[in-house]
Amino acid sequence: MKKLFVLGCILSLYIQTSWGQSPITLEDIFQKGTFRTNSVAGFNFLNDGKTFTRLEDGKINGYSIETGLLTDTLFNIATYNGLANINSYSLSANEQIIMLETEIEQIYRHSYTSINYIFDRVKRKLEPLAAQQKIQYAHFNPQGTKVGYVFNNDLYFKDLTTNKINRITIDGKKKEIINGASDWVYEEEFVLTRAFEWNKDGQKIAYLKFNEKDVKQFTMEYFNDGAYPDTYSFKYPKVGEKNAIIDLYIYDAKSKKTIKINLGKNPDQYIPRIKWTQDPNVLCVTRMNRWQNHLELILVDAKTGSTRLLMEEKNKYYVDLHDNLTFLENGKEFLWTSENSGYNHVYLYGMDGKIIKQLTRGDYEITNLYGLDQKSNTLYYQAAEISPMQREIYKIDLNNDAKTRISKSIGENNAQFSSTYKYWVNTSSTINKAASYEVFDNDGNKIRIIEDNEKIAELQRKFGTQTIEFLQFTNRNNDKLNAWMIKPRDFDPQKHYPVFMFLYGGPGSQQVIDNWHGGNYWWFQMLSQNGYIVVCVDNRGTGGRGEFFKKQTYLQLGNLETNDQIDAAKSIAEWDFVDKKRIGIFGWSYGGYMSSLCLFKGNDVFKAAIAVAPVTNWKWYDSIYTERYMKDEKENEAGYRDNSPVYFADKLKGNYLLIHGMADDNVHFQNTAEMALALIKANKQFDTYFYPNKNHGISGGNTRLHLFTKMTSFLKEKL
Repeated sequence: MKKLFVLGCILSLYIQTSWGQSPITLEDIFQKGTFRTNSVAGFNFLNDGKTFTRLEDGKINGYSIETGLLTDTLFNIATYNGLANINSYSLSANEQIIMLETEIEQIYRHSYTSINYIFDRVKRKLEPLAAQQKIQYAHFNPQGTKVGYVFNNDLYFKDLTTNKINRITIDGKKKEIINGASDWVYEEEFVLTRAFEWNKDGQKIAYLKFNEKDVKQFTMEYFNDGAYPDTYSFKYPKVGEKNAIIDLYIYDAKSKKTIKINLGKNPDQYIPRIKWTQDPNVLCVTRMNRWQNHLELILVDAKTGSTRLLMEEKNKYYVDLHDNLTFLENGKEFLWTSENSGYNHVYLYGMDGKIIKQLTRGDYEITNLYGLDQKSNTLYYQAAEISPMQREIYKIDLNNDAKTRISKSIGENNAQFSSTYKYWVNTSSTINKAASYEVFDNDGNKIRIIEDNEKIAELQRKFGTQTIEFLQFTNRNNDKLNAWMIKPRDFDPQKHYPVFMFLYGGPGSQQVIDNWHGGNYWWFQMLSQNGYIVVCVDNRGTGGRGEFFKKQTYLQLGNLETNDQIDAAKSIAEWDFVDKKRIGIFGWSYGGYMSSLCLFKGNDVFKAAIAVAPVTNWKWYDSIYTERYMKDEKENEAGYRDNSPVYFADKLKGNYLLIHGMADDNVHFQNTAEMALALIKANKQFDTYFYPNKNHGISGGNTRLHLFTKMTSFLKEKL
């Protein structure tokens, strides 16, 4: 389950203030776009390390990173008839060929189909990649001479030197066999969509085959003004049910031969990553068991199909999957990140699988590995070293272990480095300051400002927003829990205010972090103008604080987290300026699961809860996510029974608003339907809103207007 940011609501709510600042309205937040920040689309750095490209109004423009001045227009859609739009693009390794994606059609969260074109910059020639067929995951080989792609569940490649299309697989079939692309659950939980990889010399493709014939289907209904609703069925493995069986193959473009790799006969293993080493004949495969507490890196000989274990990790909880495996150019070493020390750190391994050196260390988390400049032997990464609520950018000279913090801003810093690591763009923000985008050199010297979003600061002054304050609570185990709070604009310590708590709370997530919170920020500020105190607490199980703090919720999701939120609410109730009889809580997805549990188990503390798209019983969620943290019901009956909201419906005392999209492919509407049945059985009154044809995000058209109108009026009436 992925964290969803709630984007806000649309409702007129005018407040008279003695200060004379403009009231925040929800029309401003979304209908009018009054508070929309300026963003800077992802930089595509060119090989020279000092030029980047961006897609702007049908043009792919090149700019100097140092000056920001236009240096070249690589492609202009106006020059070519019949091409209506460009959704995205990629360049071949030698930057001679540009691949354009058009007419994108979304499937699930990450997957989509598109019509692709190939543009040769030297010949100034544009032609379709695969006629006008909608394909998936078109990807250059390293030489830019071939492009692999998936069409109708089969894997193909086009040789750009001959324009010949080659079909690699022939057995692809909807709801049965997928070649070179992933199924729903791999996409959602492993963030794997393209399931094929070119080797270094561009002559071999390793690919996964998903056999999902025995995976059970889930069906959703769409209401489109017909006599009968339209149905959509897709393969969705739930807890304890059969997953797709995954096989690995390697195809040789020269010989046209395919070999199947023997990775064992266990149908419950996962292969979430495949990656070629620097040797064009050696593939590295990540294999995990179904409980995901045993990870192996396996080397495969592409000529013979033989395998050997490179290294493995075992964990008493689970192993977090990541993309930090980097094979160094010398062919003898690789980088890997691990929580073996209790905190996530970077390690250097030899190709014999033995640790050469731990490159970072300390009681803090490495939160992003940007890479190794192998010319200077300098490692670049992001860490939460100063505080779990901060993110800084560092470099380490591995020749002498000298570490330098190269980001100067407080709050959250996110880097994107040029191909030579000479320059980087820093996206920095705080919880009270919108993101700025600045260019630095690799010593941390500022080169220029791209965008500072000063207009947001002006709007904050105009609308009289309140400074968000950080604080801590102590739970029943004497753990310190990080939190933030917004007080009402005309705060008077002699008054007694209602409190509205917001949470997500899922494994490894963080809401209490010093970064810009976007649409949520303005909605919470609007509520504070209406006299609410808004509070957010990160419970045990959240990220940034080491392995134990995150993983102690293992096998009992919802238990410790709920206790922490109840403990925080009880502490809040003791504040002199709080009306302890008016404390509410709200969350979406995992947060909706949590807000439901909090209202039921904390029925003496919480007066109201809003749950949007909640899991209400873990047995109804997918196999990969749930079993990672809970195993299955056979292994962990008590964990499921004691921490699923549907079993606590009879404890409802306060006000409950239950909301769900009926076409939610992720957390199925089934969760809310079963929750409603349990509440009716217990003779408990509740409010509910459902949204036909809407997925987990519940958006589009007037949907957010309708949704947040209800949520805001519910708070006004019930809290």
